Amino acid sequence: MSDEILAFKMQLKPGVVAAYKQRHDELWPELAEALRSAGIHDYSIFLDESTRSLFAVLKRRPGYPFEQLPLQPVMRRWWDYMAPLMEVEPDNQPKQWALPSVFHFAG
Repeated sequence: MSDEILAFKMQLKPGVVAAYKQRHDELWPELAEALRSAGIHDYSIFLDESTRSLFAVLKRRPGYPFEQLPLQPVMRRWWDYMAPLMEVEPDNQPKQWALPSVFHFAG
């Protein structure tokens, strides 16, 4: 079984790019472990500075409890910590817009 690749967009609020980057530069070790335990082994977030849109791409291994990640207390704390910086749902989960794949090159 091959990795699943997920891509999605999120949105920053004005004036928070530096804080967003700093918080991710200082990612909590317990959150990193929760991501690994959910099968995530490659996760990148890119910024379009002109729109403050974030573009995330993650790779996850099948057979891990990825669906349980939003229920983890550390994930909930992270969302609460990040909520002042981003557009969020009522439970502080970042609003996410799925990005369908339209091209992939594997050379």
